[in-house]
Amino acid sequence: MGEKAYSFKLGIHPINWVGEDVKEHGDHYGYEQVMDEIASLGVKGVEMSRKFPANPAALRQELGKRGLQLTSQWKSVLFSDSKYRDEELKAYREHALFLKEMGSDVISTAEVGGSLHWDPRRSPNEKQVARLTDDEWKSFAEGLNQAGEICRELGMKLVYHHHGGTVVEQPEEIDRLMEMTDPGLVHLLYDTGHAYYGGSDPLKLLQKYYHRVGYVHLKDIRQSVLDQAREEQADFVTCIRRGVFTVPGDGCIDFAPIFKLLVEKDYRGWAMIEGEQDPLIHNPCEYAKRSIAYIEQTIASTRGGKA
Repeated sequence: MGEKAYSFKLGIHPINWVGEDVKEHGDHYGYEQVMDEIASLGVKGVEMSRKFPANPAALRQELGKRGLQLTSQWKSVLFSDSKYRDEELKAYREHALFLKEMGSDVISTAEVGGSLHWDPRRSPNEKQVARLTDDEWKSFAEGLNQAGEICRELGMKLVYHHHGGTVVEQPEEIDRLMEMTDPGLVHLLYDTGHAYYGGSDPLKLLQKYYHRVGYVHLKDIRQSVLDQAREEQADFVTCIRRGVFTVPGDGCIDFAPIFKLLVEKDYRGWAMIEGEQDPLIHNPCEYAKRSIAYIEQTIASTRGGKA
């Protein structure tokens, strides 16, 4: 599927079925149905889901019999607080070893220090992301470089996930992250939806940092939902509950120049379709089918209609 049209590997994230940030989304699914439906779409790559078996042998068996490959799994880190450094790096190595055993090449990594929703030091009633101080940025960057060394030892890549509701969300924060980390150790997980949500132009972000990109998430934005959320100053998880994200082709992002650049640059890594919306309202399999068709048609049109 699509092999003649583009060089990158198209996969899909199980978050389209089972929410990770909003636990009630898709909680009724069992992993068998999720894996079966993903396999039926003809894609091979999947990220980890909270519903998937945690045991490596069981996970390998379930993925293998459906012809699926685990591409990555999110890893939260708290490097901005140096007191946590040693235990965070130990946990990171364990996570890396698990993904290495599963045949993954990249580790989706994100700092939760200062985050409204995921920083374990914060109360659930706070309303704003706590932006990092200069000292916290320094500790954060040092920790990322050290985690990147762990990845390099294992023949893997740390790919940093700029993400809504965190301290690396806005354009200037992505710039600072790229400036303060070693390009050989810290790569970028380029996410179209989180770029737009955080105030970046997704195409310009890709153009600026393509040389750092090691992994891609493809998600779209519903502009009307985002506009209302901004007006009401709604937090990130509230935005997900309201359906701010959807799959490529169903929102406001112009993907044609993004795909054109990925094709021209001969990007050969994974590009994962993400929707992150309520599956009871937006059937994940049907949305994925339409999005795959949209992606292939869009890429074909950028190549003068050649599939």
